[in-house]
Amino acid sequence: MTAAHPLPDGAPQPAGWPAKLWGLIKFLFCFEIGLFLLVFPWLRSWDVNWFAAYTPMIHALWINSFFRGAVSGIGLLNIWIGFGELFRTKSR
Repeated sequence: MTAAHPLPDGAPQPAGWPAKLWGLIKFLFCFEIGLFLLVFPWLRSWDVNWFAAYTPMIHALWINSFFRGAVSGIGLLNIWIGFGELFRTKSR
């Protein structure tokens, strides 16, 4: 019987399938939310909802193109984070 060779201190441990599955789940979650935030502000249903109609001040902000662009930017950031998580998981 041979003894297992321990990894040197500071060396990354190889990831098993649970870690890769968790990374895939995080990617899908970030990607779906990002895609939703990227597209939804530019649809008609964005304008017609209870939150936007609560007060005129909120409605004016809600329909502002710069606000929609900011929400879409957060969506792009979420997609970026999702792909980063996917590549980080793949490289393990």
